[in-house]
Amino acid sequence: MAKKGKVTLPDWAKPMWKDMGSPDLEGLAPVHNGDLLERRQGLRRDDFIEVQMNVQAFANPEDAFLRGRLIASGKSSLEVLDEEGRSHFVSREIIVHVQLVAHTRPAYIDDKELLAFEREDMKRRSKLHEKVEKETTGNDDSHLWG
Repeated sequence: MAKKGKVTLPDWAKPMWKDMGSPDLEGLAPVHNGDLLERRQGLRRDDFIEVQMNVQAFANPEDAFLRGRLIASGKSSLEVLDEEGRSHFVSREIIVHVQLVAHTRPAYIDDKELLAFEREDMKRRSKLHEKVEKETTGNDDSHLWG
């Protein structure tokens, strides 16, 4: 990513960017300096990244590099969608280096679409939990002694 605000994607990322609907990448750069509330850094969902993994974990050293879009980031792994549309779950234990190529979304706190999705997902999960509780046999026995 260029430092002057102009985003130039590598060739491998351009088809993925077009598949995402060619979002505007300008203004999504990390902000490392200034007031704490104004700083926006770190990996974000849908970022284009390059991951270098420990070469000792692979028979073929060329397999130790992965380029793609960050789909999810968990405690123990990253989910990356590669250039060919395959999902990879990479253990954090074998990651040596992660290079941010470009942000494609605003920072988490500024991403209204992502926040709306999470709110709807929480509602859906809550309804699902309620449904499971109602369908579980013996669940209404908690008020009984004996």
